[in-house]
Amino acid sequence: MNIDISLQLFKLKSLSKRGWILALVSVFCLLTLNACNPSNFKTQAAQVSQLVYSITAEPKTFNLVLSKESPNVFGAIYEGMLAENGVTAELEPALAESWKDEGQKITFTLRKDLKWSDGKPLTADDVVFSFNDIYTNKQIPTSIRDVLAIGTKGLFPSVRKISDRTIEVTSPEPFAPLLRTVGGLPILPKHALESTLKNKDASGNLQFLSTWDTGTNPKTVVCNGPFVLDSYKTSERVVFKRNPYYWRRDAQGKQLPYLERMVWQIVENADTALMQFRSGGLDMLEVAPRNFSLLKKEEKRGDFTIYDGGADQAAIFISFNQNAGGRNGKPFVNPIKSRWFRNKEFRQAIAYAIDRPTMLTNVYRGIGELQYSATFSGSPFYLSPEKGLRAYDYNPAKAKESLLKGGFKYNEKGQLLDKDGNRIRFNLMAPTGSRTGEIVASQMKLDLEKIGIQMDFQQLDFGVMGDKLGNSFDWEAYFGAVGGGGIDPNGAANFWAVNGEFRPFNQAPTAGQAAVQGRIVEPWEEEIGRLYIEGAQELDENKRKEIYWKTQRIAAEELPYIHLFNPRSLAAIRNKVTNVKYSSYGGLLWNVYEIKVNGK
Repeated sequence: MNIDISLQLFKLKSLSKRGWILALVSVFCLLTLNACNPSNFKTQAAQVSQLVYSITAEPKTFNLVLSKESPNVFGAIYEGMLAENGVTAELEPALAESWKDEGQKITFTLRKDLKWSDGKPLTADDVVFSFNDIYTNKQIPTSIRDVLAIGTKGLFPSVRKISDRTIEVTSPEPFAPLLRTVGGLPILPKHALESTLKNKDASGNLQFLSTWDTGTNPKTVVCNGPFVLDSYKTSERVVFKRNPYYWRRDAQGKQLPYLERMVWQIVENADTALMQFRSGGLDMLEVAPRNFSLLKKEEKRGDFTIYDGGADQAAIFISFNQNAGGRNGKPFVNPIKSRWFRNKEFRQAIAYAIDRPTMLTNVYRGIGELQYSATFSGSPFYLSPEKGLRAYDYNPAKAKESLLKGGFKYNEKGQLLDKDGNRIRFNLMAPTGSRTGEIVASQMKLDLEKIGIQMDFQQLDFGVMGDKLGNSFDWEAYFGAVGGGGIDPNGAANFWAVNGEFRPFNQAPTAGQAAVQGRIVEPWEEEIGRLYIEGAQELDENKRKEIYWKTQRIAAEELPYIHLFNPRSLAAIRNKVTNVKYSSYGGLLWNVYEIKVNGK
C-alpha cells in the first residue's frame, strides 16, 4: 500500500498491499526530473511490451529474508505455494496445485515440472529448505520467524518432504493461520543458497547474511516469480524481464506474464513522480489525495482513469521511544525524557492534543478517514470506535487534565514541566522528503504549543532513520506508517511480540545485535503478546475476534502508537494498461503476471 507517495507500506509481497510482515515504511531524499526521466528509457524500448512504474526509494537488498523495507523487489520475483487474491483475499493455488487441510496437518502437492529462473527443477526439497534452514534459522535476523512461531514456547511447524512434489506441514499445537502463513511464504532456491549457510565470512558471520545485496549482479539472483531481475542502476531504475520458466499460462495456453519487461523508475520526490506521469513517462501512479482533483480533470486528455481502491491499509502514526534500556552504560533515551515517554497519561495527552480532522484535511484534502488502530479496517478482526475502541477526539482541555494527572505541572508562562521542573521538549523525526510528515509535524508543533509542550522536528535520510529504529535505538519520537498485517492479525505478530523483530517503541535486540541492559517490558506489553499467541491458537473465529479486539482495546489505552488517519487508495492507470485489478488490499500489481500494455 502506498500513501501520498511519501509513505509506503512494507509488505513481504512488495507489489501488493498485503503481507505477512509488519514494518516501518517511508521514503527519503530528492531527485531532479531529468535525472531519471522514464520517457528516455521508454524510447529505447519502443517495441517491447513493458510497464513503467515508479518507486519511492532505492531497494536495500535483493535478499528477501533480510529485507525490512519498502519498496522492495520480491513480489515480482518470488511466489509461495499459495497466493492471496488481491481483491477477495481468498487463497488460490500458486506453486502448489492443490492442498489438503486437516487442521494441524496440511499436505501440499506442487505442480509438475516447476523450474527456477536458472532452469533448475523446483521441488519439495526447496520448500523444506526454505522453512527448516532459512525461515526458522535463529542465526538469521528475519521477521518471518515471528509469524511462524506457535504457542507460548514459540515452536515452529514441522515441514517435511513426502515426495518430490508433496510436502507435509504439521503444527505442534492448534494454529488458526497455519494455511495462510505457510502457504503464502515465498519459496527459496536450495541449490543457490545452501552453501551460504555452511560457510562464514572473515567476521565469522554466515555468508547468507551478505548474499544477494544490492551490489550483486541482479541477473544472478535465482527466483521463481513472473519476473527476474535484469539490471539495477542506483538512483535511476530497477529493470525486470519476464521469467522464461514461470509456470502460469492463460486460458489459451499462452505462458505468462504477458509483459516482456517492467521498469521501476526510482523517483523519491512525489512532485517529480506526478510530473513524470502527467508528461506520459509513467504508465501508472498511486495518487496522493491532494493531487486527486488535478488529475481528475486530466483523465480524458491524458488517456488514463483514476480508480478508488478503498481505505488504505496503512496506519499512519507517531510513536515515542519507551525503551528504558541502553548499551555500554549509556541509555538510549535521556532518562528524564524516558520517564515522560513511559508515562501513559503523557501519551494520552498527546493523543487528545492532536487535531486529526484538520490534519486529514491539510494532508489529504479530507479524502480518508481517522484511524485509531493498527489493524487493517478491512479485516474482520478490526475493532471500530463504533464497536467500542477508545478514540481520542481533539480536546486540549482534556489533554491538560491528563498531564496534571500524570504528575506534570505548568509554570507561570504556561510551559509544561515535569515534577522536577524540567521543561517538556522532545524531537520528532520523519524521513527526508516526506511531505505528509512535514505537514503533520507543522501542525503538531502548533497543537502541542497549546498545551505547553515544545516539539522540534528533524527529517533524516531513510537509512539513518532505519538504523535508529532498528539498531541503535537512539531516538525520541518518530512519524511513520505500518500495515495492519493483512486480513489475519497474526501477520502483525512481529509488531506485538515482546521480542518481535520489529517493535520500535520498545525494541529488543535482534540476531547479531549487541545485548541491551535495563530494558523494561510492562505488563500490558506482555498481555498483548500473550493475546496474540492465544488468538493464533483459537480456531473459533468469533472467539478469535474477541481476543484481537481485546488487544486493540489495550493498545488504544496504552498508546504505544498514536494513530492519526488513513487516506483512500487512489491510482491513475493509462487506458492502454489492461487487466489491472486494483484494490487497497492487493494494490496495483498483485496480479502483474496477467497485466497487458496494449499497442505493443
